[in-house]
Amino acid sequence: MKGMPRMSKAELYSLLKRPIVTEKTTNLAELGQYVFEVDKSANKIQLAQAFELAFPGRKVQAVRMIKVPAHSKRYGKRIGQVPEKRKAVFSITGEPIELFTGA
Repeated sequence: MKGMPRMSKAELYSLLKRPIVTEKTTNLAELGQYVFEVDKSANKIQLAQAFELAFPGRKVQAVRMIKVPAHSKRYGKRIGQVPEKRKAVFSITGEPIELFTGA
């Protein structure tokens, strides 16, 4: 792509923070869609490259991004702040990821 600096493999790996495993995301995994918490500054192209690097043999068809806003939360008497996050839903072709299968 023009104008975009190339990222190293280590930088691409750091864009995917952790998989989000809930009942809803497990149902999405059956459809070939996987949800990860990702870096807030990453764009869809970088995230697709990072996913294909982390899970070889899978091709990303689409990336949907969701911004989870910050909110306050009580910790006993005190009120704290939960930081904002960003999630990405990856639609893939290829074999399913072993982390998400019920094997």
